[in-house]
Amino acid sequence: MSEGKKAGMITGNPAKSLIIFAVPLILGNLLQQFYNMADSIIVGQFVGEDALAAIGASYSLTTVFVMIAIGGGIGASVITAQYFGAKEYSQVRISIHTALFTFLGVSLVLAVIGLFANRTILILLNTPDNVLDSAVLYLNIYFLGLPFLFMYNILTSIFNALGESRIPLYLLIFSSVTNVILDLAAVAVWNLGVGGAAAATVFAQGLSAVILFALLLRKLKRLGRERVSFYDRKILGKIVKVAVPSIIQQSIVSIGMLLVQSVVNGFGSSVLAGYSAGTRIESICIVPMIAMGNAISTFTAQNIGAGKPKRVKQGYRAGYAIIFAFAALIAVILLCFKSPIISSFVDAEDGRLAYETGTSYLSFIAWFFALIGLKALTDGVLRGAGDVVVFTLANLCNLAVRVFVAFRFAPVWGVEAVWIAVPMGWTANYVISFIRYLSGAWSRKKAI
Repeated sequence: MSEGKKAGMITGNPAKSLIIFAVPLILGNLLQQFYNMADSIIVGQFVGEDALAAIGASYSLTTVFVMIAIGGGIGASVITAQYFGAKEYSQVRISIHTALFTFLGVSLVLAVIGLFANRTILILLNTPDNVLDSAVLYLNIYFLGLPFLFMYNILTSIFNALGESRIPLYLLIFSSVTNVILDLAAVAVWNLGVGGAAAATVFAQGLSAVILFALLLRKLKRLGRERVSFYDRKILGKIVKVAVPSIIQQSIVSIGMLLVQSVVNGFGSSVLAGYSAGTRIESICIVPMIAMGNAISTFTAQNIGAGKPKRVKQGYRAGYAIIFAFAALIAVILLCFKSPIISSFVDAEDGRLAYETGTSYLSFIAWFFALIGLKALTDGVLRGAGDVVVFTLANLCNLAVRVFVAFRFAPVWGVEAVWIAVPMGWTANYVISFIRYLSGAWSRKKAI
C-alpha cells in the first residue's frame, strides 16, 4: 500500500479528502439502492400492484436487518480506522478477524429469528391480507441469504476503514448488473414473481460478499505476515462499544419506517404501493447524505487516531456546503420529475390512488433532505470519535417523534401525517447531536 493512500484522510485539504472518499461511497450506495429497487420496478410492471405492495410490506422489515449489518460494520470500521490511522497494523488485522467472526454469528442467529417470526411481524404490522402470503415468501428467501448480506456490509465497511472505498464500488457495479439481469429473467421470462425477485437479490449480494472476502484476504497479507490472534475479546469490547449505538442509530430510521408503515398499511394496499414507491425513491435520495456521514466518520476516526482533532472540525464545516449542494440538486430533480419517477412503479391510470400517494410523498419530502444530511454529518463526527451516547439518544428521539406524530395524527389528518413526521424527527435528531458537537467533548475521546 502506498503512503499516499494511507495518509489521504489525515493530510491535505479536508473538503477534497472527504469528496474523494465519499464519491465511491455515494456511487456504490446508489447502485445498491438501484439494484434493490429493481425488484419493485420489475415486479410492479410485470406482476402488478399487489406484488409491488408485497415487496413494499417486506421492505421496511428487511431494511431493519440491513441497518443492523451496517451499524455493525460501522463499529468495526471505527476501531479499524483508528488503528489504521495510528499505523498499528497488527491490531488492524486482529480487529478485522474479530469483527468478521462476530457478525457472521450474529447474522446466523438473526436469519433463524427472521425465518420463524416474519409472518407474525407482518400480521402485527397490519399487512393487508391480499399481499401477506407474497410478502412472507419474499422474506423467507431473503432471510436464507441474510449471512451473505451481513458479510457484504461488514466487508464494505472494513475496506472503507482502510481508505479503499473504490473496491466495494467495483463489486457493486458487477453485482448490480447481475441482479437486474436475473430479476428480468426470473420475473419477466420465467414468471417466478415475488420469489424470483428475492432470489435474484440474494444471489447478487452473496456473489459480492464472496468476492470481497477473497480480496480482503489478499489485502491483509500486505499489512503484515506475522501470526496474529483470530479473535480478541478486548478488541471485541471496543467494537461492541461503538457498534451497539451505531446499530441503534442506523436502525432508528428503519424501525421508525417499520412502525410508521403499520399506520400506512391501515389505508389499504393501493396507498401502501404508492408509499412503497415513494420511500424507495427517498432511500436513493438520502444516499449522498448517509455517505457523507460515513465518510466524516472514517475521516474523524483516522484523524483522532492520528491526534488531529482540529482537522476534524475543518472537515465538518466543509461538509455543510456539500450537504446543501446535494439537497438543492435532489429537490430540483424530484419536483421536476416526480410524475415519471412514480410512473415507473405504477401506472398513473390503472393505479391512480397508488400514483397520487407516491407523487404526494415526493412533493413534500423533496424540501427537507438537507435536514437528514446535517443529522448524518453531525452523527458521523460523534460516531467516528467514539462519542456514542448522545447521538444514540438523539436517534431515539428521532424515532419517538416520527412514531408519535404518525400514530397520533394519521387518524385526523390522513396518511399525510406520516409525511410530516419524517422531517420533524430529522430536525430533533440534528439539534441534539449538534449541541453535543458544539460542546467539544467528542474531541477528547478515543475508541482504541
